[in-house]
Amino acid sequence: MAKAYLEITLQIEAANRANAAAVYSKYKAPFLETIKGALSKELLIHPGDVQVLHGFDAATHAQEYLLSPLFNDEVVVALKPYLKGQPDIKIYEVV
Repeated sequence: MAKAYLEITLQIEAANRANAAAVYSKYKAPFLETIKGALSKELLIHPGDVQVLHGFDAATHAQEYLLSPLFNDEVVVALKPYLKGQPDIKIYEVV
């Protein structure tokens, strides 16, 4: 069971959402297989935005992921052409 969640809210125009979803699909398995404490990753679509919800066993592992090469050198670079504005990034702890 997840003890922390990393929520990343992205502003992506409807025309670019399929491309962003492809990025999500490409990096889901590497995230789950290589990131310490990673438990789940879900893509949530809303008319106003897109969210990626990552489950972790600890908030510290969520923070570490944000500093990882997978996130910064691969995921961020792949999503950049589709982003409209800066992502909203939050880490929640389950109580």
